Formats: sequence, C-alpha cells, structure tokens
Amino acid sequence: MTTRLPDFPWDSLADHAAAARAHPGGVVDLSIGTPVDPVPDVIQRALGAVADQPGYPTTHGTPALREAAVGALARRHGVEGLDPVAVLPTIGSKELVAWLPTLLGLGPGDVVAIPALSYPTYEVGATLAGATPVRLADGEPPPAGTRLVWLNSPANPTGRVQSADALARAVAEAREVGAVVASDECYLALPWTAEPVSVLRPEVRGDSLDGVLAVHSLSKTSCLAGYRAGFVTGDPALVRSLLEVRKHAGMIVPRPVQEAMTAALTDDAHVAEQRERYRARRAVLLPALTAAGFTVEHSEAGLYLWSTRGEDAWETVAWLAERGVLAAPGTFYGPTGDRHVRIALTATDDRVATAAARLTR
Repeated sequence: MTTRLPDFPWDSLADHAAAARAHPGGVVDLSIGTPVDPVPDVIQRALGAVADQPGYPTTHGTPALREAAVGALARRHGVEGLDPVAVLPTIGSKELVAWLPTLLGLGPGDVVAIPALSYPTYEVGATLAGATPVRLADGEPPPAGTRLVWLNSPANPTGRVQSADALARAVAEAREVGAVVASDECYLALPWTAEPVSVLRPEVRGDSLDGVLAVHSLSKTSCLAGYRAGFVTGDPALVRSLLEVRKHAGMIVPRPVQEAMTAALTDDAHVAEQRERYRARRAVLLPALTAAGFTVEHSEAGLYLWSTRGEDAWETVAWLAERGVLAAPGTFYGPTGDRHVRIALTATDDRVATAAARLTR
C-alpha cells in the first residue's frame, strides 16, 4: 500500500497493560469501549432462528430489518419520516466509517473534515481513500475542497453533546462547500446530563435529507460488538449509491445477524436496562476520579469519562497502571488530547467498584 496508515494506537499501550496486569487482583481495563454484559436473550434467540438458511443474504437487508430501524429511530430518538428503503445494514459501524470516503468516490485532492478530537478511524478512512484529513476546532467551518464532514455527538472520546443549533450550523456549513455530512451516532441512546439529538431531525437537517447520513451501531446499546451490527441511513440517493457499490464488493451482513438486529431494534426494554447499567457504573467511577484529583470534562453522554490530572496524558496512564487500571491516552484521538485520558464505563460492576477503590485508596 502506497499510503502509510498510522500505527494501531492500542499497540502502544502494551507496556502499561503489562504493568496493570501485574497489580495484585489483576487489571481493570477501562481503555476500550467493548461490551462486557451478556447479549440479551431476545437477540440470541433471533440469531439462532434463521441459522438453517443456506442462501446468500441480501446486501440491502430484509424489509423487516429496515422497517425495524426506522421504527427504532422514531421511538427512541424522535426521527420521523424516514423511508425504510434508505436504510442499509453494515458490518458494524467501523467498516462503514473506514470505507465511507472510498465508497463515496473520494481520492487525492479531496478533504475529509473530522473533529479535532475524534475516533481514529475517521482519519484512517480518509487515508485509505487517498484523501486529506483535516481536523476542525469546535465551530470551525470546513475548508474549500471538503467532500465529507464527520460529526459525532455524543462524542468519542469526550462525551460532549452538541446542541441542535450547533449541529444545524455544521450541516449548513458542510452544504455550503458541497460536502456530505456523516453523523456518527453510536452513543445517541446513552444520555446522562444532556440530551443528544440526531442529525436526521428536522431542526438539524432542515426540510431535506440531501447530503446527510447517520451512522448507527448496535454494539453499545445492545451488546452486539461481537455480531458486527450497524446501519446507515439518511439521504436516499446517497444510500442507494452506497448500496450499489456494496453489492459489487460483497459487503453483506450475515443473515442471522440481520435477524438479531431486527430483534434488537424492535425491543426497547434491553436498551433501557443496558443504559441503566452504564449509568450505575458512571455513578461509581465519576466521584472516585474526582476524589483522586481528576477533573472530568464534558462526558455528558456516552461510554467515557474524559479526565485530566493536569499533566501529560502518558504520565496519567502510567499513574493509573500502577494502580492496576488501564486507560487510553487522549493523544489516541488527536494532538489536543495530550493532557487527558479516556476512561470507559465498559467493565463489570465488580471491576468498576475495584477501580474506584484503587483510585481512592
């Protein structure tokens, strides 16, 4: 490959992970956002229900899956008026994030605008396409030549929630330069102290869905990281073009996973239960971090506590590792994260309690 990708960030945590594992009682790994709770029974049953179907699945997803996605967005997030035809299942959301610039036909000379602090795969996706990633400060408009703008509210890593007005301005500015807007909304169902809104709501995207996509993942709210289950929806013309490329490329969600997604998107009870698990873990970790001298910034929603001790991020990672707690340095998400760490809520209740005890000992 002629374009060099950045090193995989988590590989650089190996020494600190080893130090944390050596702690009496073992490591409490709060460095990644992987689910630890069981896959709900209703989803497991659905997965097995079509395990005997030998034929190829459809790239577009079953009609039931697409209708379930539209229904879930309406019930859970107040998004009305979507056409199920404009829903496209994806093999998790990460692959869509990584390949979206390529699927949209971007290449050398095109700009992909990403938040100053953001999920590393936004930058990787631009690099894979040969486009140029540009980090934007809060409220900064995209430059000329921008073909794709990534939005992320609630944000990874900061947990920051942008208002509907702020998102609407970002959409308007992207449209002014002719860019597609892709909103990564995988934390939308995890509000704590602020209520996030989807880019698909009229107060954000206006009277038209033109040029707007919303990317959703079932990994966080339904514990389906292992299933690789996500979807994209929004502008029907854009979704149709993505579908055509994905059909040629064989980018197909397996049929049993499609059935599991349909069940997950139809049942709201397990989403509420999972949200309360994370809320309880946040209620344990947040005061423990504060008592240990951390300042927690933003973190109004999502799975992370964006925390600082006022020192270099790697010094904080080492301090935590000495106590058997592993966190991600803010530099994984952009240069301006160099004095923060991202601490995830994704550990069992017991391990979260252990981390809190170690922090305040």
